[in-house]
Amino acid sequence: MNTKPFTSGLSENAVMITRVADRQWHALDDDLVVGRGHAEHRPDGRLFVSIDAWHDATFDRLAEAMLAELPAPLYTVVDEADVELTAGWRRAGFTIRRREWEYVVPTDPRVTGLDEVLPPSGVTIVPAGEADESLLRAVDRAIRDEVEATVGWHSMPAEVIPRSEGDTIVDPSKYAVAAAPDRYLGLIRVVTVNRPRIGLVAVRAGEQRRGIARALLAHALGTVHRSGFAAAWTEVHESNQAASALFQGIGARPMSSNLELVR
Repeated sequence: MNTKPFTSGLSENAVMITRVADRQWHALDDDLVVGRGHAEHRPDGRLFVSIDAWHDATFDRLAEAMLAELPAPLYTVVDEADVELTAGWRRAGFTIRRREWEYVVPTDPRVTGLDEVLPPSGVTIVPAGEADESLLRAVDRAIRDEVEATVGWHSMPAEVIPRSEGDTIVDPSKYAVAAAPDRYLGLIRVVTVNRPRIGLVAVRAGEQRRGIARALLAHALGTVHRSGFAAAWTEVHESNQAASALFQGIGARPMSSNLELVR
């Protein structure tokens, strides 16, 4: 643990910045904690930072100390409505990389209109936890290669960008898939912590416009609804018109927007 204080020339304020643990910093004013900074690696391998401080000057000191010790590039995510926090990261040299809309998605099939949706002929839905892991990884890799060759991964939710080692299936039990007799054609991932979240729904390029994505959503949302949840959540990149249309078509409503910033 490095407790060497970081003193800044930005102000004559008595606030002292101290690294209290690996990738954790405190701002102290007469031993009172007036701000905290934290850095963590996301599943995709990128390093994200966060700061919670009462005053702009404290935020700036924490940011200066953290940026002096952390390797670039660094990322952070803020609620677009939080103008002050966004301004703080901009002062620290961060720029907007992407904007995502957060949607609340109804799960009741009578609301979504998915109650009678079935997969196309020759396609079956394999529930989460029952997918063949090798076929799951194969369709995941194929879809990612197709996306990278077209719109690029900047258009996908931040957390599903491939890891550096190429292992993008973190927990196979969270995926339901659309299966043909010899391979998988699409997948959906739903993770429930405090609330159900649709992290990814995707279909191979050559199989799109057949209703597979709607069938995957019908299955996943029906499962969530039977588990007692009236709504799920998802994020959609602002440029992904197809995904926006898919979710809006089942009654999903945009609730807020997040900005991902990078330095």
